[in-house]
Amino acid sequence: MRKSTFLTIAIAMVMTAFTFSCKQQEVAPNNEIPVLSKDIQDKLWAHGINPSVAEHINQENPITGEKVSGWMFGGDMFVADGNLNQMFTGDVAGTGLTGEQYRTSNLVSVSGTRTISVIGYTGAGNALTSKMRTGLQWAINNYNRLNLGLRFTVSFSASTNADIVVYNNNQSGGGGSAGFPSGGNPFKWVQINAGTDAFSTNVNEHVITHEIGHCIGFRHTDYFNRSISCSSGGNEGSGGVGAIHIPGTPTTNVTSSTSIMVACFNSGVNGEFTSSDITALNFLY
Repeated sequence: MRKSTFLTIAIAMVMTAFTFSCKQQEVAPNNEIPVLSKDIQDKLWAHGINPSVAEHINQENPITGEKVSGWMFGGDMFVADGNLNQMFTGDVAGTGLTGEQYRTSNLVSVSGTRTISVIGYTGAGNALTSKMRTGLQWAINNYNRLNLGLRFTVSFSASTNADIVVYNNNQSGGGGSAGFPSGGNPFKWVQINAGTDAFSTNVNEHVITHEIGHCIGFRHTDYFNRSISCSSGGNEGSGGVGAIHIPGTPTTNVTSSTSIMVACFNSGVNGEFTSSDITALNFLY
């Protein structure tokens, strides 16, 4: 069974003020290498982020051209310079690491019903493929059929005037990347790796549904032990803290067959929410 990982080739997990690009990423000039303070390292550990592997880089959003300098942790989590302390707000708690579903301390603000606009990008150079477009439509259907307080609309254009923009980052390998909510709004940019088109439409649906999950505040279900769903292990963060358990979700280890939010997927996923995913979504929204 072919496996892909949202962490190493796909998903970028982030806290407040995180931004991403899997494209045009380069190491920053080394004439004066920034150093993470002990205080910042301790705070990162306490919030479920491993600071032991970090490099200072520059990155560029291929659609907007915006360039950002900051820290890349473990090759997949990025936070801009000057914004490290902004991550350390809100409630952070843990209830043991046995496979429950987790959220960040940042969620999308909802009063009654809130509509989130989504654009599947069709602009030259970063247009979604036909299969990705279908996967996006199916992903939006996944959320809307649950009748949550969050509702989603989807359109396809070269505009970026939407709450969430889903685009093709032209990178190899299956998967994608996204970020967490900030200021009560969903994370705006969802990158889908070009290699995802080689998989089935169901896999495209799975990847995009997963990425939108991050945009509205979900962490990986198995962030504490990636070997649950991936071919190799590893801890995306600290041991007993760093994610907020969602009540009512399972307390046993899970796989891609029991949660759409695990770190890795395989070619057999169907792209649909599991019962525990639905429980988590209904609890939050």
